[in-house]
Amino acid sequence: MEETASLTNAIVQTINNIFQTLFSSIDNSVYQILDELTFINPNILNEPLLEKLFGTSASNGLLLLANSLLFGFSLYYGIRLIYSYYMNLQVERPYQFIFKLIIFGIIMNSSYFICKQFLELNSLLSESIRSIGASIIRHEISFSELINQLNSVISVGETDFNIFSFDGLIKSFISVGLFNLIFSYSLRFVIIKVFLFLAPFAILSLINQSTSWLFKTWIRTTISLLLQQSFISIILLIIFSFDFSSQNIFSKLMYIGGIYALMHANSYMRTLIGGISTDVSSNLQMGLSKLKNN
Repeated sequence: MEETASLTNAIVQTINNIFQTLFSSIDNSVYQILDELTFINPNILNEPLLEKLFGTSASNGLLLLANSLLFGFSLYYGIRLIYSYYMNLQVERPYQFIFKLIIFGIIMNSSYFICKQFLELNSLLSESIRSIGASIIRHEISFSELINQLNSVISVGETDFNIFSFDGLIKSFISVGLFNLIFSYSLRFVIIKVFLFLAPFAILSLINQSTSWLFKTWIRTTISLLLQQSFISIILLIIFSFDFSSQNIFSKLMYIGGIYALMHANSYMRTLIGGISTDVSSNLQMGLSKLKNN
């Protein structure tokens, strides 16, 4: 019996040491990455390679392709206008089309500048929320500060850390939730870049009424993805507003609620505004269910 108990204790201690090392490693690296992934600013467009890909003028990069399509739209309208004279069809008047062609052509070729300003305004909005919250709560509103608050309630650096305890289970849920946030916010980061590169083509679609729906979809999705960081700032502000205590179970449950809200921030924004899902776990479950059905 003593040997069995000793072996059990050794196994439990080994498991606890493994998870303690894992959680400590996550605490030292994950939260800073989350801040960089979540709070996006115009610097994401400042990479030289990305600037060349986007296009520094109308004669290179994606802007060259967009201007070629602009000429294609003009050619299509000209053919359609001539065809309408023979078939007695109603088309847009030439002066209206030319006016839209000039206006949207100028906006399209200025889309890189417009995107940077839009990112700057969005960044200022989220930074203002975090700054106001920090001045009131006296805590920096960020994921890096969140881990400091969490460790003050549930510490994993002590030798008596037990993964099979209530605190250990809470810490496990929070760590898994934050790993999910890394994948979801990384996906959001990449998709935002993709949609910014699609800006010239989205603006170009406004020239033709049959393609204008592309711009509406693009702008709604882009706004939803960008405003998500302001919504996350509000959630973090609410989390820091609670009075957490290591002796209070309610405080620990509030941490779980806060992490759950952060995990579903994208879903809430899609409900309010629309857009696309960046929830990796939900997309994975949907993919697996489709594979099972097939």
